Amino acid sequence: MDHLTKLEEMLDQANLDIKNGLYEEASNKLEKIIDIDPNFGKAYNHLGYLYEVKFKEYEKGETLYKLCLEKTPMYPSVYYNYAILLSTLGKWDALKDLLDRALNIPGITKSTIYNEYAIMNEQQGNIDEAIEYYKKCALSTLDKGVLERAKGSIERCKLKKDLL
Repeated sequence: MDHLTKLEEMLDQANLDIKNGLYEEASNKLEKIIDIDPNFGKAYNHLGYLYEVKFKEYEKGETLYKLCLEKTPMYPSVYYNYAILLSTLGKWDALKDLLDRALNIPGITKSTIYNEYAIMNEQQGNIDEAIEYYKKCALSTLDKGVLERAKGSIERCKLKKDLL
């Protein structure tokens, strides 16, 4: 088994631990992957997710997402995870830069990125821009659930506009 295959297998095991709620075990496996190969970017993304979502250590999560972007800039998952963290922290300029980059990543789900742009604009009170991005999200998806959510978000924004 080659080096990369072994690391991918260890990453799969860490993912399974995360799904099963075994966060410490997952964290240990991910740290071991980084010890073996400090340039294996995916491990930083998964570790960043753990620190953000499970341990609520946002700064550590952000540092790990940045490391993933540095080591593996073409890995789509880090853009989704890091975008949610930046949104949570209200770091709008950094979020816009990240989303702009994400649109050029092969394999990225554009509807997800447009939805993040929409949420960012809605949270900042830019309701018209939010509606435009929710429309882009809706028009770029083939998933009925995503389409329904986008339509619901547009309706919510229209209600907000009535309050302005």
